[in-house]
Amino acid sequence: MSTPQPAPQQGGEAPVCPRHPDRVAYVRCQRCGRPTCPECQRPAAVGVQCVDCVAQAARSTRSARTLFGATVREGRPVVTLTIIALCAVSWVLQLTTPSWTSQWAFAPWIAQEEPWRFLTAAFLHSRSPLHILFNMYALWLVGPFLEQAFGRARFLALYVLAAVGGSVGVLLLASPYEASWMQAVVGASGAVFGLFGAIIPVLRRMGRDAGQIVVLIAINMALPLFVGGIAWQAHVGGLVVGLVIGAGYAAAPRERQRLVGWALPAVVAVALVGLTVWKYSTVPALINLF
Repeated sequence: MSTPQPAPQQGGEAPVCPRHPDRVAYVRCQRCGRPTCPECQRPAAVGVQCVDCVAQAARSTRSARTLFGATVREGRPVVTLTIIALCAVSWVLQLTTPSWTSQWAFAPWIAQEEPWRFLTAAFLHSRSPLHILFNMYALWLVGPFLEQAFGRARFLALYVLAAVGGSVGVLLLASPYEASWMQAVVGASGAVFGLFGAIIPVLRRMGRDAGQIVVLIAINMALPLFVGGIAWQAHVGGLVVGLVIGAGYAAAPRERQRLVGWALPAVVAVALVGLTVWKYSTVPALINLF
């Protein structure tokens, strides 16, 4: 079925749409002045524009950026929600699969041979629901804010490196001659403390008060003095990594934010690997066999 077109004006050829030469078009684009048929018309502030002009304007318009250089995104915090979902699924597997925790938990004595445990332990929790609920609640408090501020890629790099930093903190402060060398560690606390550390320079860069976050960190750092079974070493490791990355992201000048965005995580990753190699090099080889 065809749409009837107005008859051509007397004394000249009827204008046609450049995209659809078989269609007469008496309406012209307010930007380029070319005829445009109803299918190619787009509403504008005044009159209509053709699809080509609208596309060209979209390409030339710079995306809105946050103070830290990330593209402003609408919608849900995808990375934060994905991490929460992975932790939830992993916790269910811990309850239903006997070998799941032992397969992915971190312990200094075995992580040299199975280095993935430096990261995978951050997706495990104790059987008590309070452990995972507290960590996921803390993640939800600060995760979406930092994900919006830094962008998805840099936020993910921060979280992963803080999680690894928590395990490295446990390794550095463990003694091969004590039970801490054999003790398995699980939980996202190191990564969460990394986010706590990163948000301090971010808030200061934005001119906002970071006092509440500092108090929250102090309270949680003091908890191991009153509650047993808390790997405070992971909190320290994650916190240090978060402070370093957050400070770097916050201090980067506008023209170098992209460079700092990939260079700083790379430097931190190399530093964590270097500290890990150094620590294991100080341990007698016989100890790591058991």
